[in-house]
Amino acid sequence: MINIYKKNTLLTAIFILLFISAPHFLSAAPLVQDLQEQESLYNQYRGKIVDGETNKPLVFASLTVENTNISTVSNTEGEFILKVPKALAKENLIVSFLGYKTKHLSLEELSSDKNKIALETSITELREVSLAIPKNAANLVRETLKKRGDHYFDKPTLMTAFYRETIKKRRKNVSLSEAVVTIYKAAYTNDRKDVVEMYKSRKSTDYSKLDTLTLKLQGGPFNTLFVDMVKYPQYIFTEETLDYYDFTVSSSTMVQDKLIFIINFKQKETIEDQLYQGKLYIDAENKILTNAVYSLNITNKDEAAKLFVRKKPAKARVWPTDVAYRVDYREKNGKWYYGYSNVLLEFKINWDDKLFNSVYSLTAEMAITDWSENPSGEVPKARNRLKSSIIMSDEASGFSDPDFWGEYNIIEPEKSIESAIKKIQRQLKKSSAK
Repeated sequence: MINIYKKNTLLTAIFILLFISAPHFLSAAPLVQDLQEQESLYNQYRGKIVDGETNKPLVFASLTVENTNISTVSNTEGEFILKVPKALAKENLIVSFLGYKTKHLSLEELSSDKNKIALETSITELREVSLAIPKNAANLVRETLKKRGDHYFDKPTLMTAFYRETIKKRRKNVSLSEAVVTIYKAAYTNDRKDVVEMYKSRKSTDYSKLDTLTLKLQGGPFNTLFVDMVKYPQYIFTEETLDYYDFTVSSSTMVQDKLIFIINFKQKETIEDQLYQGKLYIDAENKILTNAVYSLNITNKDEAAKLFVRKKPAKARVWPTDVAYRVDYREKNGKWYYGYSNVLLEFKINWDDKLFNSVYSLTAEMAITDWSENPSGEVPKARNRLKSSIIMSDEASGFSDPDFWGEYNIIEPEKSIESAIKKIQRQLKKSSAK
């Protein structure tokens, strides 16, 4: 029987903290830069990525400005927001999504708002695929992870990223935190850990006053950063733990017009503890991991709870019902790099003195919006680095300014989050008027 807790898995990198406390008061965030000056330097584009036939939104589609490192992703409603320096207004926008043909269109074709970009599905000839299907899927995964130094960034990189975490009670927002961070990304050829530095942040906590329970997620951006499976394989696959899984080739798809094998994996029936199950998307020709979507196989809810819950009320029983991860990689000049990841945790709370249970969900996501090489490999001093134990909702300031991010690219807020921010701003105005 495997003792997962002692094996430094991804699970132990994420914790939920539960406290009983009074609702927090909102604090105002200062206006950091001159917004009029910023607006003169860049163009802003909004729109939606959809399936060309069904018109359904495409979630987490990748958008990159050609010949630059500027990028973003669509949200869970398929919507995006992209800010581009005016000097790049004649460049092309590259839009890609799993299983669809990559689309190139000029930024000059886009309006500032309500752009609808439809992608066509990519069809692969079965005969062509059948000739290339690997006989041993486990060996393909091993070879892919071993070749990370050949295909991913082999030099230190400085990345700008947008991070957001939300906590909801059923469908209602309880807490929201956002940050722009700088990631001092170590080369994929070594095992040095990445360093993160905060640039800007903002938050709200308990604005809905739905409960006397305050939930806090420990780890902040590191929760999403450690999902970079190529950089941190030890959190899910090691030479030892690879043998605990069954791997099979299920089908194929296309990513950026490249043939991709979809590898299903799940823990073997003889393994009793909580491991993972999901899909790996591997470039058929070059053996490159381009995407991964997976979840925790919760075989024992009480044992799973021990992995996540650090503190809770005595009268509450807490256990996860869903723990899911996603990581997407992008390519530039033949080299791949971490581009986007998210973590979803759903759990129930049963109270000894209450008839009904509470259902909460926590979502953390981070997207790389720009990057440059960091040839010196320098990192900030220890006092300026974020710790992996950070609690974003304690560190960030309030939501007083709707244009807080200025020229920085962010993930377009969902409608529910957008409404929550407007509600917070109204509360702040009422407070300041008193």
